[in-house]
Amino acid sequence: MTLTVVGVSHRTAPLEVRERLVVNPSELSHTLAETVAATGAREAVIVSTCNRTELYLAGGDESAVAGAMGLIAKRVGESPEGYTYVRRDREAAAHLFRVAAGLDSMILGEAQIQGQVRDAWELGRAASGIVLNRLFQAALGVASRVRTETALGRGAASVSSAAVQIAKQIFGSLAGRRAMVLGAGEMAELALECLADEGVRTAIVANRTFERATEIAGRYGATAMHLDECWAQLADVDLLLCSTAAPHPVVRMAHLVPALARRGDRPLCILDIALPRDVEPQARELQNVFLYDLDDLRAVVAANIERRREELPSAEQVISEEVERYWEWVAGLHAVPVVTEVRAAAERMRQREVAQLLRRMPNLAPAEREAIEQLSRALMNKFLHEPSVRLRAAAANGRGLAIVDAARYLFGIGATDDTNPAPGESHADAATTNESTDER
Repeated sequence: MTLTVVGVSHRTAPLEVRERLVVNPSELSHTLAETVAATGAREAVIVSTCNRTELYLAGGDESAVAGAMGLIAKRVGESPEGYTYVRRDREAAAHLFRVAAGLDSMILGEAQIQGQVRDAWELGRAASGIVLNRLFQAALGVASRVRTETALGRGAASVSSAAVQIAKQIFGSLAGRRAMVLGAGEMAELALECLADEGVRTAIVANRTFERATEIAGRYGATAMHLDECWAQLADVDLLLCSTAAPHPVVRMAHLVPALARRGDRPLCILDIALPRDVEPQARELQNVFLYDLDDLRAVVAANIERRREELPSAEQVISEEVERYWEWVAGLHAVPVVTEVRAAAERMRQREVAQLLRRMPNLAPAEREAIEQLSRALMNKFLHEPSVRLRAAAANGRGLAIVDAARYLFGIGATDDTNPAPGESHADAATTNESTDER
């Protein structure tokens, strides 16, 4: 079973490219179906976050990559060459494990990505199957191991907390400041928590769904507002953090210009951590407006990266162990159909031979007939037990295809012609072997 990932991330593409590739939950079902059709994959899962969009595919052939590239090009509006990366088999598994553990994140060791990987898998269950289900289960297990067995995640900043650190650079301290958060998702809630920890005096949560805004605001002593009613507050807040799921900018120049006129010279720090972006880019040109987006976070966290890198060897060791464990399981899948076919063929032979015996012994009592049935079945199971166990073990230890092919030949599995010779054997030799068998 071929495993492939085709993706675009913050390491390969700028923000304006990544935001075109975001797959919202409302379009996920359609996009998954489109992915399966375009790639010919048996299974597919899409991981789409603010920093990456990745297509995980199981099955299919070499055309699967071309199909995935075509889908990416369609959304980007140009050739994806230079933006994309492709990983296969073990490298694909290792890549997902690194992603889930936060090793491939913009902020090394961030914890939020583990939940995003879990959500992507759960939302995409309709198109996933045994191979990708096992892969994503393993990835979540790897992430948990890395966080408990290494110090990589200790004190690791989320995107939200890194954004708050930017605000501290503007104001020196956030104690007593007023803040407004647009959106009521996980990122927004993390931001509220960070703001509260920094001593923000008053916070507003604005969202299109007022009930959700009320729920989040209540946890942090903030005020809930509907998104359409919050713009008048721009004249009074010091910090605006944007984290909605809107497909287009919600903070427009028409909102900002009137508010700035009432603010005097007080600076307004805008932290846009949404993808697609929530704020019109022209806002950067406004006086006393300090606008930062996801790409600006790189410089903020750079000072902390080196300390966290010290934990990378330990984390990579965990990943290496789990990749081998997963790939042994994948390799073992090659043996399952052969074991099933061997046992089915043996059962047909057992039934045929027992039936012939019973026809020659018509006077046997029912109990004696049942005893023969049980003996023949027990002998068959004992004969096949060790070969079945060894076949699975050999396949799992990396000798999958060779050992499976040998088993198919030895047991005659899949043969369409009993006189078909083995490699290196002539048809005459095969016929002689068959004749000898018949004579016996």
